[in-house]
Amino acid sequence: MREQMLNAVRAYCTGHIEKHKMNVENLITNSVGVADHPDHVETVSKEVESLAKYDEMLQMVDKYF
Repeated sequence: MREQMLNAVRAYCTGHIEKHKMNVENLITNSVGVADHPDHVETVSKEVESLAKYDEMLQMVDKYF
């Protein structure tokens, strides 16, 4: 049960990491088509912050458990 829980947390974090990486790639590659986000640098920065959050969580799980 312990390993299943930790694996679930890892999968959760990995999924969010992939999502935010894709968002950054999309914003960088297709920045013209994003009308809702006029400040591209700020939008990319927020995505990178989210990416960092889940990366840190993943590292903490591996480090402490």
